[in-house]
Amino acid sequence: MPEEPLASPLLAGLIGRGILLSRTPAMHAEEARHQGFGGTYRILDMDEPFRADATLAEMLRAAELGGFDGLNITYPFKIEAIEHLDELSDNARAVGAVNTVVLREGRRIGHNTDLWGFAESFRHNLEGVATGHALLAGAGGAGVAVAHALADCGIGRLSILDSDADRAARLAEQVQRNRPGTEAEVAHTAEALIGDDRPDGVVNATPMGMAKLPGSAVDPDLLLPGQWVADIVYFPLETAFLAAARAKGCRVLPGSGMAVFQAVRAFELFTGRAASPARMKATFDTFDR
Repeated sequence: MPEEPLASPLLAGLIGRGILLSRTPAMHAEEARHQGFGGTYRILDMDEPFRADATLAEMLRAAELGGFDGLNITYPFKIEAIEHLDELSDNARAVGAVNTVVLREGRRIGHNTDLWGFAESFRHNLEGVATGHALLAGAGGAGVAVAHALADCGIGRLSILDSDADRAARLAEQVQRNRPGTEAEVAHTAEALIGDDRPDGVVNATPMGMAKLPGSAVDPDLLLPGQWVADIVYFPLETAFLAAARAKGCRVLPGSGMAVFQAVRAFELFTGRAASPARMKATFDTFDR
């Protein structure tokens, strides 16, 4: 966190692909306005034609030269970003993924606010659910944060499904090393796992379900009444995966909670000022009116 709170307007941005519908810019800009110093938060979508040849390294350098206070990093750059940074926070180092970069005095400091964001959303919205066993789909940049967050929320056993089995195995080893209270393992297929060893909850931590990546990493037909189901995707807010889970009577956790809480922590890192979760959520919710 900055040594002194920002006195000048905030200048921040979001780097990723397929992010034009992101609600993050509005949450940061409105919180800065409410606190009296204002600011600008820019979407830097790498899918835009004029950025087709740009690299992440070039985008980070351009942000520094442009006087940015910080950047959020999203799909598919959360792991790649690490090689371009000067320093990592403890949680970013443990997780091995970065979604927030503070630019201060010529240094790039990487943080992971996804971990805390998902954990806070889980604690606020899924209180009392069974936590013996969960299936996590996705072992990429978001998945590593969510896996650790699930462990922090008391998941006793975590089965990890990914299209890259080696990546799932590496994450399972990482979770057991960092969170020894949670048993982690590779799930080779969702069908076999849910059919033979029903998990209490299922989490989608892949980008599947986004407007630009329709579909589901776990077949919604496999979901069972009584399970809890979480998704990190929030545009659209009600993914096909969550809609199917809700129709089956599952308790659901949309991606909005993680989006809001990770933004709360990122704002504090960018500005040195505490942010209001209630205000940020109210801004997030204006998109649904």
